[in-house]
This record gives sequence, structure tokens and C-alpha cells, in this order.
Amino acid sequence: MSSSRSSGVFRNRDFSLLLSGQLVSAIGDQAHFMALPLIVLALTGSAADAGFVLGLGTVSFLAFGLVAGALVDRWDRKATMIWCEVGRAALTAGVAVALWLGRLTMPQLCATAVLTGILTTVFQVANTAALPSVVGPEHLSTALGYTQSATGAVGVVGGSLAGALYALGRTVPFVVNAVSFAVSAASLRLMRVRFQTHDKSARTGGGLATEIREGLGWLWRQPVIRFLTLVSAADKVRYGAGYLLIITLARQLGASPLWIGVIFSGAAVGAMAGSLVSDRATRRFPLGRIAVVMLWLEALMFPLYALAPGPLLLAAVAAAESLVAPIYTVAMTTHQLAITPDELRGRATSATATLTTGALSAGTLAGGVLITACGAKPLVWICGAWLLALALLTTANRAVRQAPPAGTVTPPRTAPHTTEPVADMPG
Repeated sequence: MSSSRSSGVFRNRDFSLLLSGQLVSAIGDQAHFMALPLIVLALTGSAADAGFVLGLGTVSFLAFGLVAGALVDRWDRKATMIWCEVGRAALTAGVAVALWLGRLTMPQLCATAVLTGILTTVFQVANTAALPSVVGPEHLSTALGYTQSATGAVGVVGGSLAGALYALGRTVPFVVNAVSFAVSAASLRLMRVRFQTHDKSARTGGGLATEIREGLGWLWRQPVIRFLTLVSAADKVRYGAGYLLIITLARQLGASPLWIGVIFSGAAVGAMAGSLVSDRATRRFPLGRIAVVMLWLEALMFPLYALAPGPLLLAAVAAAESLVAPIYTVAMTTHQLAITPDELRGRATSATATLTTGALSAGTLAGGVLITACGAKPLVWICGAWLLALALLTTANRAVRQAPPAGTVTPPRTAPHTTEPVADMPG
């Protein structure tokens, strides 16, 4: 049955086009984000400036995420995604041209980072909201699993490829990324399916603020999604701190930059393995059980970082700890998309993503402070205790324990209070 579903989703021409375009774009992004801090360092010599430019994309997501969700529910999602890719291609090509001419400046890089971050936010929200319409509810978990696997594969090989592209020339990564956005836009243009199924003659009145409140209100009334989103946000705080924490532990063990790369490659390999079985696990096991298993595995595995005697075992711990997370991500996303009315999917998606992204940023900022204040190994035990508390709370939550396997419920035909027409994407 799993093989039949897999072949069925890949016989879907529209999904194949969507996934191939995303893969090309992800490879371009890898090259871009490796080259960007190096370019900033070459311009200013400041690591703080490099971190600032990289952080602008996250700030854009946090500042614009909720608005993006409302716009995605208003506009034609396919047209929105195409224009986002065209815009990102133009902005990235502008950096390549300025760099080639020797006229690249920090203001251009900062403006590009902000605008690209906004377009990326809109694209990602639209992409997630549109996926059920592209593949159908019966193939949703399968499509999400393959998307996770493809992303993991890019994560494993993308760093080396990005380094090779940068070695060819400083402009090459930006040219490749601009071309990748153009390829993604072309693949979207070739797709025939509609990216939303709700009647565009119905839309909430009262402006963006009212529509955002409607989406947040609907989300808050879903006890399982509400609780698991809050738990995911709390877990992301630990995850954000854990990135710098693992690097610090590896350096204390004398690991070279190469070995640090191996440790994070181990995490990527574990995530890929989880992605490969995510569809089967999502269909077989209840969402609550998957969430509980993930949190208990993280709570039991994370303290092992403090006990690992060398970088190889750090890599093994990273691989084991990362195994269940993609299964949970697929199960949670499948459940949320399955029960969310199509006309609210953009707002629901953006709300959960904004909260978890904000928590991740907070954890990243807090990680350095906490490592300085209490040391790396004590912070490992603190994070382990944090994960243990989350595991206990999730295990005790009755609504989560009774949640069915993801995708076994269907959304209502219409969302409440949708009475005005949906605006098409301008242009």
C-alpha cells in the first residue's frame, strides 16, 4: 500500500513539478547562504555585520508572518508563489551584478535580505497551504514525507556543493541561486492544478487585522494543535540553544571544523532516515503517540551530549536524537492541514510557523548567554530537564493522547464568518 501511494503521488505531474522546483531552489539557497556571510566579512571584516545580515531574514519572517498568512488566503496562491520567485530571482541577480561590478554595498545587502525574507515568508506559507490541493488529502502525508526527505538530502550534500560553487568565484553562488528561483517559477507556471479549493467569492470583511484574528481564533479553538504548537515552540527554544551548545562541546573536545561538520551531518542523516519512514508512521500511529515518543527520545538522548567522549559519539547522538523529529513534523503538519478549512490554511500555517520561529530565535540568542553564564555541560542538563518536563506534560494531556492518526479527519466545508470575496493577486 505504501508503494502504491508513493507511485501515486509521483504520477501526479503537478507535485513532481512542485518538488523538483523546490529542490533546485533549496540547492541555490544553500550556496547563497554560505556565500553571504563570507561576502559581508570581505566587505566589512565584521562577524557582527555578517550575523546581522543573516538574521534579517528571520526578523522579516517574525514581523511579516501573520500578514503573509492573511494575504495567502486572500490572493491566488499559485500566482503569489510565482511572483515571489520572480522577485527573489531579481533581488539575488542584483547582488551578483553589483558584486561583479565591484559596487556591492552593505545597504544593498541589507535591503536584499529584508525583501527576500518577506518574499520567502509569503512563498513558504503559500506552499504549505496549497499542498493539500495539489496532492489531495489521501496523499498529503506521503508528499510531506518526500518533501522532508528531499530537504534532508540537500542538507547532507548542500554544504559541500555550496563550497565548491564559491570556490569557482564569489558571484557564482548568487547567480546559481537567481537561476534556481527562475527554474522554480517556471515549474510553478507549468502546473495545472488550482492551489486553493475554497470559493473565492467568500472572504472575511474588516481588513487584514480582522482576518488575522479570525485565523488565530480558529487555531486557539483546536485543543490538540494549540497544545502541540506551544510544546513545539518550547522545544524550539531548546533547539536554538542546542546548536551553539553542540559546537561548544565539540570544540571543548578538540574537534576540528571538519569534525563539527560531521556532527551536524550525523543529525542530517538521522533526520533523513526519519523522513523516509514518516509517511508509514504517520498513517499507522496516532499523532499523540508520535509526539510523546519524540519528546521522550529527545529527553533521554540530549543529556548524552554531555557524556560523549569524542566527536564521533556526538555525531551518533545527533543522529539518534534527530530520528523522530521529521516523523512528528509530517504527522503534525498533516493533521493541521487536514482539519483546517482551505480558506484558513494560510493564516493557520503562518501563526504556528511565526510562533516556532520566534522561539527558535529566542533560543539561539539565549544560548550564548547561558553557555557563558553556567557552562556548556551544565546547560546540557538544564535542556534535558526542560525536555523531560515537556515530555511529562504531553504524556499527561488527554486531548493529545486521544488524537487519531494524522489525516483521518477532514476539514469542515467552510470556515466561520467568510462572507466577502477573495482578492486575486495583483498583476
